[in-house]
Amino acid sequence: MTSPIAAIILAAGKGTRMKSDTHKVLHPIAGRSMLLHLIDSVKALGAAREVVVVGAGRAQVEAAVHPLGAETVEQAEQLGTGHAVRMAEDALAGFVGDVLILYGDVPLVTPETMRRMIDALHGPGDPSVVVLGFRPADPGAYGRVIVGADGRLEKIVEYKDASAEERAVTLCNSGLMAVRSADLFRLLARLRNDNAAGEYYLTDIVQLAAEDGRFSVGIETDAIEVAGVNSRGELAGLEFEWQQRRRARAMVEGATLVAPETVWFAHDTQIGRDVTIEPHVVFGPGVTVADQVVIHAFSHLEGATIAGGVSVGPYARLRPGAVLERGSRVGNFVEIKNAVLGEGAKANHLTYLGDAQIGAGANIGAGVITCNYDGFFKYKSSIGTGAFVGSNSALVAPVSIGDGAIVAAGSVITRDVEAGALALARGTQEAKPGWATRFREKMLARKAKK
Repeated sequence: MTSPIAAIILAAGKGTRMKSDTHKVLHPIAGRSMLLHLIDSVKALGAAREVVVVGAGRAQVEAAVHPLGAETVEQAEQLGTGHAVRMAEDALAGFVGDVLILYGDVPLVTPETMRRMIDALHGPGDPSVVVLGFRPADPGAYGRVIVGADGRLEKIVEYKDASAEERAVTLCNSGLMAVRSADLFRLLARLRNDNAAGEYYLTDIVQLAAEDGRFSVGIETDAIEVAGVNSRGELAGLEFEWQQRRRARAMVEGATLVAPETVWFAHDTQIGRDVTIEPHVVFGPGVTVADQVVIHAFSHLEGATIAGGVSVGPYARLRPGAVLERGSRVGNFVEIKNAVLGEGAKANHLTYLGDAQIGAGANIGAGVITCNYDGFFKYKSSIGTGAFVGSNSALVAPVSIGDGAIVAAGSVITRDVEAGALALARGTQEAKPGWATRFREKMLARKAKK
């Protein structure tokens, strides 16, 4: 039977190098905070408990994780990673199972890697601790994972405490561990801080387990999966890596990206097959794109649902609540917010459609605006099936345009238009023969006298 899993996520650091009023772990990658990326992966693993260790900026972190069902405990003093993990002891009192130790600023570790850690903990010989290692291009000041001739871990040593021989080792410590709950807090209680930093190192539990006659093992993963973020530059680097992987996945799954490096996805973007995405398209959170859609260059989409066979852009903006039904078209400099564009309907140029329902086959001319806000409340416009709204018309909501109705160009519509009717709401045009010629001559004569 599979053991229950709990995750302890360390997020107590101040993150001063970010130079931000926002807690470090709440800075976003692909539109979702680093910490929530990690919690999503933990939940995908099927963990029973998530305990987040907080410190500076705890109110921000608690507001982010409590709605997801995660618990928080406080590390009031920063006395090292071992001390931080120990703060979760009371919260996990009575928990019997496996414990993952993770870091809120290391957001891209996958459920699959977490599962490999748990599986290794239940591997041959009943290991006490599983350590996740990686081999960076530049080992630098990372702690080193020292493996014996038998393949078992001998110790993890911090760079500042390592010998020259130990510093030559390229297998580095990510900080991520898996430990049985029955072992974890018993080992943590024996930690000492007689080291160069005067801190309680979590990594010392490997040596403590060895002193008990137990052994630890290490498994490896890609460096990018355990990359941490301590600065804005590192955040940008991790965003870049995440986007590279997401672009590759989109193409593997059947989308065409004309210039992949210019397309930016959100964490939850869903893209169908035979979708073409032209250069410089940005997806915000909450976008679903069905099959055989074309998204033209320089379009921005957020919170939108796009059915099959739709064409969007170029230079279109779809805001939350935009729904484009099958075969509809949104052209250049069109903005849609909280509105449904019906099957085969078109809004091809310079238009704003907000809080609106547009029927199938309707044609929305250039420069049309649904006037949906009076400064206090929002109101809805309804445009019927097959209706035609002429260019530069304003629909002052709440208003309804019936099926098959025509709104003449330049109209300001303030009352409902019945089905099949023509609505014409503009001033009467007058022509005064010769007026322009006389005016021009008069002005030129006046100018000549000056």
